Amino acid sequence: MTKRKAPHQDAFAAREAEKYENPIPSREYILDLLDSASEPITHPQMCEILNLTDEDQIEALRRRLIAMARDGQLISNRKDAYLRLDKIDVIRGRVQGHKDGYGFVIPANGGEDIYLHNRQMRRVFDGDEVLVRLSGEQYRGKEEGAIVEVLARNTTQLAGRFFNEDGVQFVRPENARITQDIMIPFGAYGGAIHGQIVVAEITQQPDKNRLPMGRVIQVLGDHMAPGMEIELAIQAHGIPHVWPQDVAAEASVLPAEVDEGDKLHRIDVRHLPFVTIDGEDARDFDDAVLCERRRGGWRLYVAIADVSHYVKVNSALDMEARSRGNSVYFPDYVVPMLPEALSNGLCSLNPQVDRLCMVCEMTITDAGKITGYEFYEGVMYSHARLTYTKVGKILTETDDESKVLREEYKHVVPQLELLHKLYQCLRIARDERGAIDFDTVETRIQFNEDRKIERIVPVKRNDAHKLIEECMLCANVCAARFLEKHNLVGLYRVHEGPTEQKLTNLREFLAELGLGLGGGADPTSGDYQQLMQYIEGRSDSNMIQTVMLRSLRQAMYQVENRGHFGLGYDAYTHFTSPIRRYPDLLVHRAIRSVIRSETPTTHVRRAAGAMPIPTRQIYPYNANDMVVFGEQCSMTERRADEATRDVVSWLKCEYLRDQVGAVFEGHVSAVTGFGLFVELKDLYVDGLVHITALPHDYYRFEAAQHRLVGDRTRRVFGLGDELVVRVVRVDLENRKIDFELESDNAIRRPKKSIVPIVVKKAEKKKARAEDAKSAAGKSNSAKSATKKAATEKAATKKSTGLSKAEKPTKAPKKSAGKNPTAKTPSGKSLVSKIASAKTGAAKKATSKSPAQTKAEKIAAAKKAAEALAPEKSRSTAKAVSKSLDKSGGVKSAPAKAKKSSEAENGEQTKKASRKKAVPPVQESSPSAASSLVAKAKAAVKKALGKSNDKA
Repeated sequence: MTKRKAPHQDAFAAREAEKYENPIPSREYILDLLDSASEPITHPQMCEILNLTDEDQIEALRRRLIAMARDGQLISNRKDAYLRLDKIDVIRGRVQGHKDGYGFVIPANGGEDIYLHNRQMRRVFDGDEVLVRLSGEQYRGKEEGAIVEVLARNTTQLAGRFFNEDGVQFVRPENARITQDIMIPFGAYGGAIHGQIVVAEITQQPDKNRLPMGRVIQVLGDHMAPGMEIELAIQAHGIPHVWPQDVAAEASVLPAEVDEGDKLHRIDVRHLPFVTIDGEDARDFDDAVLCERRRGGWRLYVAIADVSHYVKVNSALDMEARSRGNSVYFPDYVVPMLPEALSNGLCSLNPQVDRLCMVCEMTITDAGKITGYEFYEGVMYSHARLTYTKVGKILTETDDESKVLREEYKHVVPQLELLHKLYQCLRIARDERGAIDFDTVETRIQFNEDRKIERIVPVKRNDAHKLIEECMLCANVCAARFLEKHNLVGLYRVHEGPTEQKLTNLREFLAELGLGLGGGADPTSGDYQQLMQYIEGRSDSNMIQTVMLRSLRQAMYQVENRGHFGLGYDAYTHFTSPIRRYPDLLVHRAIRSVIRSETPTTHVRRAAGAMPIPTRQIYPYNANDMVVFGEQCSMTERRADEATRDVVSWLKCEYLRDQVGAVFEGHVSAVTGFGLFVELKDLYVDGLVHITALPHDYYRFEAAQHRLVGDRTRRVFGLGDELVVRVVRVDLENRKIDFELESDNAIRRPKKSIVPIVVKKAEKKKARAEDAKSAAGKSNSAKSATKKAATEKAATKKSTGLSKAEKPTKAPKKSAGKNPTAKTPSGKSLVSKIASAKTGAAKKATSKSPAQTKAEKIAAAKKAAEALAPEKSRSTAKAVSKSLDKSGGVKSAPAKAKKSSEAENGEQTKKASRKKAVPPVQESSPSAASSLVAKAKAAVKKALGKSNDKA
């Protein structure tokens, strides 16, 4: 083997020497080494190249290579040789499963998700870390990938229901993102009974040819046992909830109260009237507030529990807190990030006791602008433990209860009033900044003695909630500015604006409502807030607000600062909750690393006697470390949200299980391609009206407009619509509630008119063309028929002695009442038209010559007869025939008149009479219909001719 040459110098050797007592080459140096190599390098080969002979250094290098592979910087091949990951065409990411069997890879470096087919998902669980190669194909606009290698198996235990069916034993995971059943060998079921909830340990991970194998290690209990929903969610989502022994050991040696020695060398602010304001059920208090009026502005103090003093870097407490990422808040139960000795005791800012804290002291103008800030380590004393409800009553109400509260807390009421005035200034600044202020409804579940839901109540936000929120925002912004000012590698809370596609969909939705969103292709939070203010007071404002909220991306923790779109900040981080969020603890350590250093800065205050702390001891992180932390904390945040939703869904299903068949009012809270989600009024429970249960039509999903539209009826179901629904099914196992519409108000059209609009237009155009052609062919036959009718009228005049005055239009009046279906273009019935023509002729007979009267009547009759189109239906033609019969047509002519006519006119008249006879009406072709109309015309003209001759 040819001996390879190492790069000349490690540019980061000094940093490594500062962090470690026995340093090894930095990650950057190792990457350069692999970059210059012509082939992958094994661990022994790298030790030889780097001249590492000390066993500790060799082991340290091995661990660093493993860590770099875990972080996605390197990859090892089958020969355990390492190469740079960015030199091969693969993407590293975390698997996210879907309940339908397929999944996605969330790239570690950002970008669009990569689709994984069901076949690929057989090899992994949700949460595993993989390398994928793009296949070149797409699925619904997303690139499809193939798994190259599984980097990390992050699922070692699963919770689910145990089944024993015909001797086949398996556990079906409760986590909907995992669709593989865990096969349980005989004898490994741990005494579980069919249907019970168990925890299974994975003994064999899945691959493309085999299902995962496992063994039951714990039986949690029966499916419907009280409290089982929380235990199941914890296990199903892999939330750490049992304290390891080393963590419990560290927590057990912590004192119950702050040691006097720890209070030294800190800024003493115990004389200041700090107060905590939290919810009624809060048990950990990690923030306290105070403000003072200054000339032209305010001085705001935000004191946060100093968790970093007790949780040392890389200690057992620290590693467990990192694994948990955050506290998980279930209804009436909490899985804390830190042991109770810290979260509820030593680090909690309980009233009337001394506590260590990190203080952010800010100068704010009357316009609500932060003009200065500084951080320092302090020791404080909380003067009151207040709740949002109490503070809200003290500040905004004047009833007897408010007076009692003011008397009880009179020692801090002036402080609360100052905070309220400061809040009003900050609120003005918030509006000017353009922060989006969505008015969402949060709910709280209230239980009875059996831990069953008694009711679900909305949590109303008052000025106390908003006051604390604005104070915390100020402190978080100052912390983000501090990181930037001192070039510290840290985690920012990043919230980017809408994607191009979501923005397009939002604009399409707003356009249909006559609304618009400013900002063009790059809107700001101010554009969103301006629209929010414009729609305030509209009946559909909640619906519009929901669509706007869904157009935004999810916030996450990142090393790169990209601002916070929703709040309108250029830089934002989390500083105010280190008891329950690990990113806040990291920010505290970053700030303390400057406070406990000799770096010159105007943004920290150092207490006399406080000694500097080496960076490697208090903040030994680089960018790569922070990338890993950001991914981990973002993942644990999503995990907590999903677990909480599962529990709440379970409880709501259990709540409605006895309400099957009940009818409720609700509104559409979401629209999908498979139906409508409806939230019940006053209950805040969501259920699905499946698309197949919508009335009498096929419905098309229009994603941009958030609605379903019927293909035929054009019935629309959209976001925010109010509906009355009936509960038809509650599936507790899958956390699903099914509704059906209680009443069907769909607007239906006649069946014959249910034709696509384009087809209708084509048919009408074709019909008009046929009408014109048929009318042209009938004109000649109409003329000859008129001549024959005139001859017959003359004969009829001689053979009858009845005058029109003696028998005035009685038959037409009868027929008009019986048959209103035959219409002329003017809208009148044909019989009425004939009757009107006869009556008018009788009235004018004395004033007009016979020739004039005859010409007018023939023209009127001809116009009425031609109104009958060839395509008239069977019923219309039959109606015309009956009307003609009863109004003096061919069939209704008296027998005597017929015989007289035949005798006087001979064979010619007889043939003409046969031509005028109306045949039985049939479902005929257009030519048959034309013949029918022609005969009807002739009959009408004959009748008119008779009357004219008589006159």
